Amino acid sequence: MQVVNYSDFRHKMKAHLDNVSDNHDVLIVPRGNERSVVIISLEEYNSIQETLHLMRSEKNRTRLMEALERANNGNGEKHDLIEE
Repeated sequence: MQVVNYSDFRHKMKAHLDNVSDNHDVLIVPRGNERSVVIISLEEYNSIQETLHLMRSEKNRTRLMEALERANNGNGEKHDLIEE
């Protein structure tokens, strides 16, 4: 995560945006008395939205957390791929 002031961001906008996109970095731009902004790549934004969607339902969230716990404990199952 990087924090840059508004003037630096404005002067080096392309470099900052390239860094966010290329390195999946998060950029915070404080704006004095105004509200600050956070800049993330579209790929990162889409990933966050997908996670929020999957975790929205209590039933789905519980199911995913249980599956992660089983996998972390080595209790997963191995299956062959289906050939088409």
